[in-house]
Amino acid sequence: MRSPRQQRPIQPKISTMPRPQTAAATYLDLYKLVTEQQRLEQELETLEQRRDRIQTRLTELELHISTLATAAQQPPAPAPAISLRPNQRQSTAPIEQFSTVFLEY
Repeated sequence: MRSPRQQRPIQPKISTMPRPQTAAATYLDLYKLVTEQQRLEQELETLEQRRDRIQTRLTELELHISTLATAAQQPPAPAPAISLRPNQRQSTAPIEQFSTVFLEY
């Protein structure tokens, strides 16, 4: 398994050039923050769905492991012998005779 990465906080996206404080710049900042919020909420929802799928699979594996563990602890049952009724014989299919043909050129 991989060693866990060091967790660091999610850094906000910053612009490389500061804009003058105008109404348009304020609306742009507002738009970027709302967009980032929506993206993070979607990512969180995706992670929760993945967590649910992993949890379901872990539950299935635990059930399967416990079933196999109990089966391994029990001694194996002897295989039943196949018995034929007195008037029933094994069917033997007639062996077909093949004739060999030689062709010369």
